[in-house]
Amino acid sequence: MELTGFAGRTTKAALFALVLGAGGIALPHAGVAQVTAFKQAVAETGARDGDIAKFYRQQDFEGIWTGDEDVHRARRAALLDALRRADDHGLPVARYDADKLERQMAAARTPRDLGRIEVEMTRMYLQYARDLQSGALIPSRTVSAIKREVRYTDRSELLRGLVAGRPAGYLRSLAPRTIEYSALMKQKFLLQEQLSRGGWGPVVTASSVKPGETGPAVVNLRDRLMRMGYLKRSNARGYDAQLTAAVVAFQQAHGLEQDGVAGEGTIKQINEGIEARLKSILVAMERERWLNHERGERHILVNIPDFTAKIVDNGRVTFETRSVVGAAREDRPTPEFSDMMSHMVINPSWYVPRSIVVNEYLPALRANPNAVRHIDVVDRSGRTVRRSSANFSRYSARTFPYSMRQPPSKSNALGLVKFMFPNKYNIYLHDTPAKSLFNREVRAFSHGCVRLNDPFDFAYALLSKQEADPEGFFKSRLRTGRESRVNLATEVPVHIIYRTAYTDARGNLNFRRDIYGRDARIWDALQKAGVVLSGVQG
Repeated sequence: MELTGFAGRTTKAALFALVLGAGGIALPHAGVAQVTAFKQAVAETGARDGDIAKFYRQQDFEGIWTGDEDVHRARRAALLDALRRADDHGLPVARYDADKLERQMAAARTPRDLGRIEVEMTRMYLQYARDLQSGALIPSRTVSAIKREVRYTDRSELLRGLVAGRPAGYLRSLAPRTIEYSALMKQKFLLQEQLSRGGWGPVVTASSVKPGETGPAVVNLRDRLMRMGYLKRSNARGYDAQLTAAVVAFQQAHGLEQDGVAGEGTIKQINEGIEARLKSILVAMERERWLNHERGERHILVNIPDFTAKIVDNGRVTFETRSVVGAAREDRPTPEFSDMMSHMVINPSWYVPRSIVVNEYLPALRANPNAVRHIDVVDRSGRTVRRSSANFSRYSARTFPYSMRQPPSKSNALGLVKFMFPNKYNIYLHDTPAKSLFNREVRAFSHGCVRLNDPFDFAYALLSKQEADPEGFFKSRLRTGRESRVNLATEVPVHIIYRTAYTDARGNLNFRRDIYGRDARIWDALQKAGVVLSGVQG
C-alpha cells in the first residue's frame, strides 16, 4: 500500500502506517517498546554532539522533525526546501544533501531508523543555519590577515528559535538582512541569467581602443558594454561620445581612471568573464555573512581594495574620502577587523614601529649616525639620545635598545592628525604629507595603516556630533602646534573590510582588483567546501 512519507510526499512502505506516538512517529500498535527504541536511537546518535545531546535530553528525546503533526511536516518541508536552495546563497551544497535525507526517510523501517534520521536532520539543520548566518568558512583559517571575529549564535538558540517560530520564515531570517546582501544575491541571479544567454559576447582583442577609432575592436567593445548594461542599444561602428560615456561609466564601476579611453587596464577588466565576476560576488556574500551583526547607527567603513574610507549614518554614506592602504608585500598589507574609534590626536608625534626602526632605520644609522635627522632617537625614559655619543654599529635588530619618534610637524609621517581605535595590530587612520599618492589608481603604499586624503574634513564630520563649530574647534587645537588628544563623546565602530564586489546606493555592481589575492584564496576554500558556480559548464 502507499502511505504519506516523512518528506511530505507519498512513498511505498513508509513504516507501513503512521500514527502519533510519544516520540513523534511509531509503528502500528505503537507501544512502550517502539517509543523507547526511537528515544534510545536519538540518545545514542545524538551523543556524538554535545549540543544536540543536550537539546534532546531537554526534549525527553522526542522528535521535532519526524512526527506526523502539521508542525513536523512543516519543519521537514522547510528544511528540505532550504537545503535545495542553498546554492542561491552561494553555500557549499555538498554539505546539505536533501535527496539523501529523503532516501533515508523513505527507507526507514523501524523506530530506530526514525531516531537516527531525526538526529541527522537536526545535525544538517545546524550546519546549514551556521553557514547561512555566519559563513561557511572560518576567516582566520582561510587568510591569516583576516582578524575578523565572527559572531556565532549559540546552537541551542538556533534550535529553540526553529521550534518556537514558523519554520520557513525562521530559516529565511538566518541570512544577513543587510541591503548589501540582498543586492549581491540579486546581482548573482542576474549574472547567472546573463551567462545562460551566452554571456557578454566576444572579448575585445585589441590592446587599446581610443575615441574616434573604428573597426572590429570598436564593435566588440560596443557590443560587450551593451550586454553589460553600460550602453544603450546602438548600431554605431565608431568610438563616439555615447561609447566614450559608457567606457567612463565602466571605469567608475571598476575603480579605474575615468578618462573614457579603453586602454590596456580597462580592456583587461572589460574582458573579464562572468564566471570570474560571479566568484567575486560569492566571496562578497560569504564576507557579508562574517559581518552579520549590527554595525552601528554611525560607523566608519574602510574598504581596502576600493581605497576609500566612509562615514555611514543610519545606512547612508555621509562622508567619503580616498585612502592609501598597506602595500602588497611581506607584513605590510592592511588586516581586516572591527574595533571602536575612541579619540583623535591633533599634531601627533609618530612613534616609529619597531619593525621599521630595526629593518629600515637601524641600517642607515649604522652607516651614518646622522641619518634620518628628522626623527629623534630616544631611550627607555623618553629622553632624546645624542647621536654623537651613540655607537649604533654595535647593535643588531634584536639588541637595539632605543626607540624612534618624529615630533609633530607638517612633514610628520602621520601628518597633522591621526584617528585612534586602539587595537593589537597597531592600525589607525591618519593624515600624510605624501599627498601625490592619492592620485594613483591603485593606492597600496603604506606599512599597514590607512592614510586619508581629506583628514581635516573627516575630523570635522566626526566632531560634528559633539561640537557646535567642529572646524573652529579643530583648527584652534591645530594652531597650537602641540600634541592634543580629543576624545569622541561617543565611540564609533570602525570596520576594515575587503570587498572586490559590492553595490552602490542604487544597487549597481562595482568590482575592484584583488590587490592582496585574498579573495582568490577564499574562493579556493569555498570550492573545496562544496560551493559551485551554477550554470557554469566543466
